[in-house]
Amino acid sequence: MTTEMRSNPLNFMKGIIFLIIVLLLVNTSVRAQDTTKRKTINITSTFKPSLKNTAKINFNAEAPLMDTARPNLSYNLPVQYLPLQYQPVGLNPVALPGDTMKIWNNDNYIKVGVGNVHLPYVKAGLSFGDKRYSFFNVFAEGYSSKGDLDYQKNTFLAASILGTVKTKNNLEWNGKLGFQADGYYLYGFQPKTLSFVNSQLQQQFVTFEGKIGLRNTVPTDFGLTYNPNLKVLAFGDNESPRGAEINTVVNLPLQKSIGEHFGVNLGVTADLTHYQVNDVFTENNNLFYVSPAVVYHSDNISIHAEMTPSWDQNDFHLLPNFSADYTTDDKKFTLFAALNGYYEKGSYQRFATINPWLWQPSDLLNTRVQEFYGGFKGSINNHVSYLAKAGLSEYHNMPLFLNDSLDGKNFKVIYESKLDAFNVHGEMSYTQGEQFSATAGLTLRNFKSKEEYRAWGMLPLELNANLRWEILKDLWLKGDLWAFDGASFRALDNSVRTGKGGFDLNAGLEFRLTHQFNLWLQMNNLFNDKYQRWNQYPVYGFNILGGVIFSFGGK
Repeated sequence: MTTEMRSNPLNFMKGIIFLIIVLLLVNTSVRAQDTTKRKTINITSTFKPSLKNTAKINFNAEAPLMDTARPNLSYNLPVQYLPLQYQPVGLNPVALPGDTMKIWNNDNYIKVGVGNVHLPYVKAGLSFGDKRYSFFNVFAEGYSSKGDLDYQKNTFLAASILGTVKTKNNLEWNGKLGFQADGYYLYGFQPKTLSFVNSQLQQQFVTFEGKIGLRNTVPTDFGLTYNPNLKVLAFGDNESPRGAEINTVVNLPLQKSIGEHFGVNLGVTADLTHYQVNDVFTENNNLFYVSPAVVYHSDNISIHAEMTPSWDQNDFHLLPNFSADYTTDDKKFTLFAALNGYYEKGSYQRFATINPWLWQPSDLLNTRVQEFYGGFKGSINNHVSYLAKAGLSEYHNMPLFLNDSLDGKNFKVIYESKLDAFNVHGEMSYTQGEQFSATAGLTLRNFKSKEEYRAWGMLPLELNANLRWEILKDLWLKGDLWAFDGASFRALDNSVRTGKGGFDLNAGLEFRLTHQFNLWLQMNNLFNDKYQRWNQYPVYGFNILGGVIFSFGGK
């Protein structure tokens, strides 16, 4: 307001009245423009509410650093020796000489051959089953051989069927039925001017065998593994009076794992032998023993501790069985030591497998063995492995074979009450995959007897070697060597002598013609060394045998 209006109240009132009249006129004009529109309020705004964006973590990959160092791809394979819970029963070569060539990938085969000594030779094998839950194999072998000497001949016939059946509850049944007939002629008589008929010299042995066993393939919930088994063997000869024997072995082993390193084993064994010579006499040779053991195994150490109570025809003996192995971290070197006690069963059938020209034994005694040995084994590289050990052995009631004093053609079984032996064994092998393998082993023995003048028929030195070589594809070469120093024997004039040594080198070839046919050739005793393993019984000398193999039913 101006100063004039403030000083004149009348003029101030006039101004207010004039302003009110103007506002009323404007309002009336607005209402006259739109008389149908409802009363509303329109709000116009450009603001839109929104949430603030969440902060994100950004992962930015960095480029890896370049490695210019050349990698060293070296592979160290451990030595192929298993820490067995039970040690071998004797100081024998680990690798046994092979009898046959490399097995072809066929389910069934027939092998036939002829030679200057063997005529004929037949061997066959058949297999069937679903190969998942059932496996069955049938084997048969037979030959007839004749040498240059009078009555130097023998026959052999064997057949067996083996079966395995697996159940769905992790059980496995296995069994065997077998038959074997061995025929020999007692051609080692002296002087050679003596005259005999065939029936006086022919000696035949017949064996029937049956086995059955059960084992669990997966340990039980309590960590138990079991394998009860039964073996029955009937053996007889054609002598007059006739000798017969029945051997029954019942074995009940049980194992339990305790954690990752410990285990407990328990075994009960009954080895029963009934021997009879018609109505002349009857003898029972029974052996019982219990085998409780504690086993510890880690990456470097393996220990087996056992004390075995045994009853040998009611004669009690407590046998120690302790063994320990120590292996380096790289598995290339192992030290081992053992103190073992065990039995070698005294039976007519076992003695006949050692020396087939024996007389019927007048009695049967079990051999109790106690031995202590130690050594080392390992590998130089991925191809070369070695083993060496030495030890002392003590044999009680050791069977020895001595020529009879009539004409020497038979051997009688005599027992040494105590025979001590110092044994040294060394072995080395080279393996190149499946294409080449060679093994050689040397065993030295020094015997000391208590009652007998010498250890009759026991070999003081043995050398074994074998070779397997795939020269070309489908062409295999094999070789075997057996050399020994002669054993002590007693001549017909009762003089004590030592036999000459023997050197027997064998070689064989096998060549594949087609998928079904293979040719094979075997040459034995290449140097024609007519050595005598048993006194007065020279071997055949050089002999050659060859033929064909027909394979079928495989892929």
